[in-house]
Formats: sequence, C-alpha cells, structure tokens
Amino acid sequence: MKRITSITLLTGIGGVSLLGLFLADPIAQDPGYHRFADGRALLGVANFGDVISNVPFVLAGLLGLRAAKPRPGDEARFALPVERLMAVLACLGILLVGPGSAYYHLTPNNGTLLWDRLPMTLGFMSVFAMVILERVSVKTGCVLLVPLLLLGVASVFYWHHTETLGRGDLRLYAWVQFFPTLSIPLMLFLFPPRYSGQRHLWMMIGWYALAKGLEHFDAAVFALLGGGVSGHTLKHLAAAVGCWELVRYLRLRRRVP
Repeated sequence: MKRITSITLLTGIGGVSLLGLFLADPIAQDPGYHRFADGRALLGVANFGDVISNVPFVLAGLLGLRAAKPRPGDEARFALPVERLMAVLACLGILLVGPGSAYYHLTPNNGTLLWDRLPMTLGFMSVFAMVILERVSVKTGCVLLVPLLLLGVASVFYWHHTETLGRGDLRLYAWVQFFPTLSIPLMLFLFPPRYSGQRHLWMMIGWYALAKGLEHFDAAVFALLGGGVSGHTLKHLAAAVGCWELVRYLRLRRRVP
C-alpha cells in the first residue's frame, strides 16, 4: 500500500505540474540572464572565470565514462545492461556540459545558450530514468528512458525556436528541470534502494542545490568576495562536485541483496 501511495503521489505531482505549466502564460528568456557579474577577460579569453570553471565537468564526465566501462565482477555495480547505458549517457551529458557551457559563456546569448542547455538535459534525464529504474520500477525506467531523453532535447529546441519567432516560451524546459529536481529526492526517500552508496546521490542533490543558490546570487557573491570570484563561477564548481558524487556512486555502489 505504501508503494502504491508513493507512486500515486509522484504521478500526481507530475500531472499537476504539467497542467499548471500549460495553464501558465508563456515565459520568455529574460535578456538580463546573459549579464553575469564577472565579465573580466584573461589570456585573451572573455568572461574567463565563467569559461574556465567548466573544465571540471569535462574531468568528471571522463572519470564517469571510465567508471562505467565493463570490468570483472560488474554484476554487483550494473545488474542490467540498460543501467550501464544510463550511466554512460549521464556521464556523456556531464562531459558535454563543459564545452557547451564554455562556448555559451564566451559570448552569452540565446543562440549559444542552446548548446549549454542541450547536454544538461541529456544528463538530467538519464539520471532521472536511472533513479526511476533503481527505486520505482525496472520496467518503467527502461520504458521511459528514450521518451525522457527526447522530451529533454525537444524542450530546449522548442524554447530556442520560439525565441527566434519573438515569442519565447521556457515553460517546457522549466518543467524538465523542475520535475526531476523535485521527484528524484522524493524517490530516494520513498522507495528502497537497489544499490549501496545512496549517500552520494544525496550529496549530489545537495551540491546541486548549492549551485542553484550561487547562480541566483551571482552578483551578491561577487561583491561579498571583493570581486575575486563570482557566484556563477562558483556555481559551476559546485555543480561539478555534484557530478563527481554521481561518478563516485557509479564507481563504488554494490547491489543490495
């Protein structure tokens, strides 16, 4: 009964949030989003801090792909081949966030922002499907993997297309970020784990929450630190640590009997 109630709760939150999404007015990209606190150039690189701070994503992604490589005794870490696929897709998304976000921060605008957001949706939706498989239902996680990936990619292209038409609409992309962010910790809390090392997933969530706070207070952090480093630069570093916690989970976890 508790399991049915938990699934009903998650489904209800998803349905209500989607309904609210389509009842709300379209949300255009705020032009002020592209104005970051630290615009200093260094070594000929514009917005150096926000650009160079993306390197840890590449490192975390490479380490994650290495952790997902087959090795003896892997049945304890990946009971099913699709679980390894999800891990590879998540780490590939993390890896691609590095060059995508760096490209955006070199010349921040809606056109370059597309390449920042695309790999993020790949990572988000792969982790979302992975947690569904591990916590709720193996079959449901497998069935939803491709639709979730397509939904994530479609949300970014839809937003970008509407911006080119002069009537930008971020609603679907906002839901793609909002619903997994809310439902992943709920699934971790409500359902029993298939693997050990769950603390690394909680730490991933914590670092992501910190990253969002640093992003929001970009200018305030920059001022607080005397113009040394901005909130957005620290946001990249905090998010990369969260990605590293996911890599540690994939590398160290073991199947729970």
